[in-house]
Amino acid sequence: MTYRAPLQDILFTLRLAAGADAGGIYADIAGGVGEQTLNEAAKFAEGQLLPLDRIGDRTGVKLVDGAVITAPGWREAYAAWRDGGWNAISADPEYGGLGLPALLNAACTEIWNAANISFALCPLLSHGAIEALETHAATALKDAYLAKIVSGEWTGTMNLTEPQAGTDLALLRSRAERNSDGSYRLTGQKIFITYGEHDLADNIIHLVLARLPDAPAGVKGISLFLVPKFLPDEKGAFTRRNAVRCVGVEHKLGIHASPTCTMAYEDAIGFLIGEENNGLACMFTMMNNARLNVGLQGVALAERATQAAFEYARERKQGRAIGASETSAIIAHPDVQRMLLTMASLTMAARMICFETAASLDRAHRSDDAAKAKEADERASLLTPVAKAFSTDIGNEVTSLAVQVHGGMGYIEETGVAQLMRDARICAIYEGTNGIQAIDLVGRKLPMSGGAALKREIEDMRAIARESNYAAVAEAVEAFAKASDYLAGAMKSAPSEALAGATPYLRLFAFARGATLLEKGARVARQAGDHNAARYDTLAHFFAKNIAVAAPGLARVVMEGAKSVTEGSGWFGG
Repeated sequence: MTYRAPLQDILFTLRLAAGADAGGIYADIAGGVGEQTLNEAAKFAEGQLLPLDRIGDRTGVKLVDGAVITAPGWREAYAAWRDGGWNAISADPEYGGLGLPALLNAACTEIWNAANISFALCPLLSHGAIEALETHAATALKDAYLAKIVSGEWTGTMNLTEPQAGTDLALLRSRAERNSDGSYRLTGQKIFITYGEHDLADNIIHLVLARLPDAPAGVKGISLFLVPKFLPDEKGAFTRRNAVRCVGVEHKLGIHASPTCTMAYEDAIGFLIGEENNGLACMFTMMNNARLNVGLQGVALAERATQAAFEYARERKQGRAIGASETSAIIAHPDVQRMLLTMASLTMAARMICFETAASLDRAHRSDDAAKAKEADERASLLTPVAKAFSTDIGNEVTSLAVQVHGGMGYIEETGVAQLMRDARICAIYEGTNGIQAIDLVGRKLPMSGGAALKREIEDMRAIARESNYAAVAEAVEAFAKASDYLAGAMKSAPSEALAGATPYLRLFAFARGATLLEKGARVARQAGDHNAARYDTLAHFFAKNIAVAAPGLARVVMEGAKSVTEGSGWFGG
């Protein structure tokens, strides 16, 4: 199964998200820099990562005496990745990064994950660690560790989950003890740690949540620590083995070549990041970075599945299309066309939402106008749960449709689409399940600044919808606005009912935002004389008439369906 990075679509979406800021905050990727970077990213992904994807799925990883051995070719590919400077795209130049926009990094992230999600997970975790250290670590800690992670010479991990503490980190038991030299000793066990142990880099830098003996109860008593696999020796070289070990690797449905480790800490030496008992705030910096990137994983797998389905549908002959005199390729059959257009339009809508989120992060960090930066930061916060949840949901839906388009051959591993479906399934679960994203959206993001961020988003959608030729676009926006008003009140008067409608509300948000962004994109393409304008028009039209039309029904679920959940809870017993 082949994959070609959809550079035209990615560049178009990048420019659309950059908008009027293209010559301002994005000056460093103007003049062809962005295009050249993405062209090189595509060459690396297609030439080096894609051929290893199937090998990694079949081979997986091996745990031998506490050491993880990655799949054949992984070490060489990672060395090429590191030497190519790909790990440093958006990192701080003070520590060897290129300091390029999050939007460009988002585009590259899609390409890496489409070619080989199991490989791309390693740098994804490193990027989150980089951001957490840049934002919260003391200068001495940055000086000792950050440059090596930025270069890719070392990799990073995120250690949250324990057997009894997944989403509810208040149940966390890992403990930390203070040492007289200012360091700490950590003891405990962490599970589901992506790339917790591997043979790709000389050192692995774990970011670990743990409790101090005198910490307050609950999430207010969690601290964040940097725990390296290797500590510096008396000469300053990182050769001294720390007391952290991988004691198991999981056997999973998908992402077989990505080691998912159980990590044991036994008086391991660690260093505080930020302040004691404020670790959750530090970790959320890393998690928010990861949530957008996981959303991009959903886009990536959906794009690759869509390409595979189109290719197969053009080649596979079965039955006669209406009016045909001989056997037709299945792409000529209306129901197959419906599936393909569903896949393509959902993928493009999700890409647009993710890129808008990345562009908002850039405006928050790069704008000289404090008020605009604040608004951009709020918009990024508002869109992040939508980008993560919607994009990974459609990753599951689109890869499933790819199997359906392939028919019986899709259910056979030989075609490769079954692997995409298996790999995609985790994306809606890790970095906060999609249900948690919906709760976060309704409970925390909608009330931001008295609802001002949400109001700005709705007004932006309305401005686009007013110029649309499709009534369904405006209807989707108004359904979303109505459901938003309802939830604002319900969170105060009936929070259980509001949260029961959170998941359909997030999808409603995505339908309204996706419809308006597709509409905007089609209009911009027409005005610019883009040779892809007709295709973007087709996607916007299809999404409006076949997907966005569900918005009023979703609004009714949010406003009227919640009681059927809360009143029916007795059916579960207990």
